[in-house]
Amino acid sequence: MELDNENRTYNAGDIVYVFYRNPHTQDVTNIQEAAVVMNPENPQELALFLYETYYPLSNELAVYTSIEQAEQDYQYYFGDVSEGPLE
Repeated sequence: MELDNENRTYNAGDIVYVFYRNPHTQDVTNIQEAAVVMNPENPQELALFLYETYYPLSNELAVYTSIEQAEQDYQYYFGDVSEGPLE
């Protein structure tokens, strides 16, 4: 199973990086590592596994294959890369 997202192909087992908004403090966003996995609720789809939760992997998500690209876009959209778990 694979998903083509913005000319990138993702497969179960890939490690990617996403922007994650803190659910308790909405103005805090960090770059987080996530795993691409088979969606346990729909085995025909891929999902992101992040913080013990599955999120549908779709073209609506900003998904990065490298931390460097994620940090570059984070800098563009949010300013300085915040100190988070990946730094």
